[in-house]
Amino acid sequence: MSIRIGNAPCSWGVEFADDPRNPSWQTVLKDCAEAGYKGIELGPVGFMPEDPAVLADGLAENDLTLIGGVVFRAFHEPDQWDDVLDGAVRTCKALKAHGAEHFVLIDSISPRRAPTAGRAAEAEQMDKAEWEAYRDRIVTVAKIGAEEYGLIPELHPHAGGFMDFEPEVERILQEVDGDTLKLCLDTGHCTYAGFDPVAFMKRHMERITYVHFKDTDAKVKADVIANRTGFYDACGQGIFCNLGDGEVDFPAVRQLLLDSGFEGWCTVEQDCDPLLDPDPVGDATVNRTYLQSIGF
Repeated sequence: MSIRIGNAPCSWGVEFADDPRNPSWQTVLKDCAEAGYKGIELGPVGFMPEDPAVLADGLAENDLTLIGGVVFRAFHEPDQWDDVLDGAVRTCKALKAHGAEHFVLIDSISPRRAPTAGRAAEAEQMDKAEWEAYRDRIVTVAKIGAEEYGLIPELHPHAGGFMDFEPEVERILQEVDGDTLKLCLDTGHCTYAGFDPVAFMKRHMERITYVHFKDTDAKVKADVIANRTGFYDACGQGIFCNLGDGEVDFPAVRQLLLDSGFEGWCTVEQDCDPLLDPDPVGDATVNRTYLQSIGF
């Protein structure tokens, strides 16, 4: 089967490059390889060395391929445009240097949206002018990745941002053509937002070029939505459980990928809080074992 399984630094609690709680990048690479993975994402740009020679040595030492990288910045905030571009260009340079191709665009968490994560009916909506400017910023960054660096730009819906719930994802897919913007489907963020990743995949497999495997604990999800818990606190409470222990039907996901002829990487992500005594190596190993048990 031509589907390969990777992991990502967020499974070690790495959400921001300058967070002092982060493990070292060397530890993440070593742990990832020891847990049975052959590929890893870049993580937030700046977490791993931006000197290509240094990172290349680390990847080779652990027999890992760099899969792609994420621009997790405030696309929704016009005043943060310089920061968005900085993250985008630095990520593009790192990916191109190592032959990675997945350039994942995520609108970061907005104070206007964070309290309604998982509550689609209550979520604030942009007006027409704000939406169009927001959409166009996403398209601009997508074109930088594709046209200047030869990457595959992929939109990734995410809890707490303005690209989260099914209607807004459907809207941008209608307004932006598939040659300009592909999709990185994250199974856990779909369920967090209240829609079925399998049904969504059935409608949009032609746009999905990359997949994040994430699962959600139904009880924890209900609690954090009811309590309006922030995203990172929800991670600390275990909303993202080991694969196969939650709501996502991974055998059905696998069958859809096979039926569509999907080829390439699927990346495990299990966001956690590094201060709450997580077991990232144990979780990564359990997740890899589970995926093997269902045919990946």
